[in-house]
Amino acid sequence: MRKSRSLLLSILLSLVCTGIARADAVAEWNAHAVQATLTAGTARPGPSGVLDIAVVHAAVYDAVQSITGEYRPYHISVPGAHGSPDAAAATAAYLVLLNRFPGQIVDLTNKYNAYLAANGLSILDPGVSVGTQAANAIIALRAGDGAFPSPAPPPFTGSTAIGQWRPTPAAFSPMNPGPWLGQVRPFTIESPDQFLSDGPPALESNQYARDYKEVKAYGSQTGSSRSASQTDLALFWGGNFVVMMNATVRQLALTHALDISDSSRLFAMTTMANADTTIAVWNEKVHYNFWRPINAIREGDADGNDKTEGHSTWTPLVANPPYPDYGSGANGFSASTMHAVARFFGTEQLNFTIDTTNFANTTIDTREYSDVTQVMDEVVDARIWLGIHFRFADVCSRRLGHNVAKWGHHNYFRPTTGNDY
Repeated sequence: MRKSRSLLLSILLSLVCTGIARADAVAEWNAHAVQATLTAGTARPGPSGVLDIAVVHAAVYDAVQSITGEYRPYHISVPGAHGSPDAAAATAAYLVLLNRFPGQIVDLTNKYNAYLAANGLSILDPGVSVGTQAANAIIALRAGDGAFPSPAPPPFTGSTAIGQWRPTPAAFSPMNPGPWLGQVRPFTIESPDQFLSDGPPALESNQYARDYKEVKAYGSQTGSSRSASQTDLALFWGGNFVVMMNATVRQLALTHALDISDSSRLFAMTTMANADTTIAVWNEKVHYNFWRPINAIREGDADGNDKTEGHSTWTPLVANPPYPDYGSGANGFSASTMHAVARFFGTEQLNFTIDTTNFANTTIDTREYSDVTQVMDEVVDARIWLGIHFRFADVCSRRLGHNVAKWGHHNYFRPTTGNDY
């Protein structure tokens, strides 16, 4: 569906504000956390803001579960916890965000005070102490986890060898975020390489030639085999996945009228799966350092495969991002979200919409879904049609997102009684 951008934004803002007021602190502070990672001056590079968001929801989950006791703690259960779980959740989120974005203290404090006032809460509520203890415990847990190293490590520019990634046109930027993201201590999985794949196909293989020809034909900026509808869908999925997927989870929490205990669990499951999948994808990117389609196609005559005809001026629909092709962050991120959501609700058949952030470049602003697999199928195709990934990279990371979400669901966030396997 298509609306004017200004009208759509006003509708979305109205829906978000209304939804947050009707939901709980978890959804509201998820929106604040996402915004904090995007704020000018302190914005995180690429998808690395997923780490901040996951830390927020780890603290929120433990704060809420310390009071409600419906699900097992992620890290800490505050002894004798009582009070408002909303106050506990808001306080935990606020303190984690202050720790990670100290430059945003004025804005975050205003939001925290406004939340308490709007919900008839006081800093004297016992839930504030619970949230404080949960936040402090998670902040300590994540200290020294390898995230956002300072000083920054030397720029990573890959290799000019055939088949290897190197900075791509037009910006020719070093890898950003850099290799450190693939070495951050995960939240639920045991190590960044726990689900390491076998890697991309050999350059001389038939599979490589097949996927090479596909992205060359369908991902080109000019003379492409893409239909107009495929171009629109590709550009729809050219938006910010962190924003789009978190907004979708907020929508589902509101639509299904989750109480704060279940909401804390849903957001913990999705955001930690997102973070761990992103870490694992970046680990693969550096481990295999596989070249992007723009370099592969421009140097196709030198790859040793007589089925891959090169094109020295081939240009993708959009600029290739500044990191290696294999695997796909977008596919890992969307798959981990959708699989975590499906496991939470116990079904893949869910009705929801997703809004793009790429309003300026597509005629599609909102898409409707009735099954989570529809999202994952679209993202696989879209990244090829944008000219930025080979299909084998997309499929690999879709599988990775599934494996990470499955692992998190089976090993964390379990009910205190019974099970929901």
